[in-house]
Amino acid sequence: MRSEWRTKKLFEIADFNPRESISKGSIAKKVAMDKLQPFCRDIPSFEYEEFKGGTKFRNGDTIMARITPCLENGKTAKVDILDADEVGFGSTEYIVFRAKEGIDEDWLYYLVCSSVVREPAIKSMVGSSGRQRVQTDVVQNIDINVPPLEEQKLIGGMLKNLDDKIKLNNDINKNLEEQLEALYNKMIQSTNTTEKASTVDKFCNIFTGKKNANQFDENGLYMFFTCGEKVLRINSYIYDGPAIIISGNGSYTGRTLFYNGKFDLYQRTYACTLKENIPQNYIFGLYAILKIALHKKISGGTHGSSIPYIVMNDIAKFEFKLIPDVFEVFSLQAKAILDIVQHNNNENETLANIRDTLLPQLMSGKLDVSQLDI
Repeated sequence: MRSEWRTKKLFEIADFNPRESISKGSIAKKVAMDKLQPFCRDIPSFEYEEFKGGTKFRNGDTIMARITPCLENGKTAKVDILDADEVGFGSTEYIVFRAKEGIDEDWLYYLVCSSVVREPAIKSMVGSSGRQRVQTDVVQNIDINVPPLEEQKLIGGMLKNLDDKIKLNNDINKNLEEQLEALYNKMIQSTNTTEKASTVDKFCNIFTGKKNANQFDENGLYMFFTCGEKVLRINSYIYDGPAIIISGNGSYTGRTLFYNGKFDLYQRTYACTLKENIPQNYIFGLYAILKIALHKKISGGTHGSSIPYIVMNDIAKFEFKLIPDVFEVFSLQAKAILDIVQHNNNENETLANIRDTLLPQLMSGKLDVSQLDI
């Protein structure tokens, strides 16, 4: 680290939970905790809601979960969903960081994402099991090595470019998923209502995963799908090829993903793979049916009260109608869309790995950017 970097307390470079005003009872944009995605800068969605309380923020602020397991899961985002001078609000379990004068807001966001802030914050947690919270005063007093503003902008800009590309890919994928649903609705309209219904188990083998998830490895070679927010990694796999992955319990019940490759599963996470006598392209059409039609039926769960869940039979016996020739065309259209979606997802994984590798090097000053001309 060069001599021009200066050591400051975090509260000296960022305002914590800055004072803002929203009138009680007024309608404002709310970002609930469940809207934040693990280790994702961008807020994917929000809702308009009556303001009764909560943390308040503006565009450019960084919001970080202060409660377990949300902080450990990487729920930290940079606010960009508000209009000029608009104030939004969210969970009381956020800490809001606002860059002070002379501090670049992008650099501050990545600083909060880095181990420099995350590790002391996680270690400071106190409270009952499952409801532990960060001690804000501990985070405020973390020692931070601060580069000059121009160097902050270079560091923040390098990492921002990677996240901008991830966001673009996500936006493209969202648009493609909307096109897929439009194609599905067109196919349904062309299907004769007298057509005999089929069930998923006529086309697919359906299986679930292991009960013990202790074997997962963050540096593992293969995808490990669970019912949680984050896809994990593991060094073993139970299937290699195209599959439809469906979350079977919790708040993500019914979430449907398409994956083509080697993977493993946690218990009550289901995979649908084609039977040998079924045309291979059908997997893409079936994915659309399960993601759109089945999801609407099972997203709230079919069993359980406090923790909703589905059983394998909910998937196996789900009924739908299709005309083979129409479905063949639809499946080919779906394949073209899903090939692009998976390419973008694979690229995002690579970009995220590059970002996460660069992050500690840039924040520590081990990677010198002061002479770069970007």
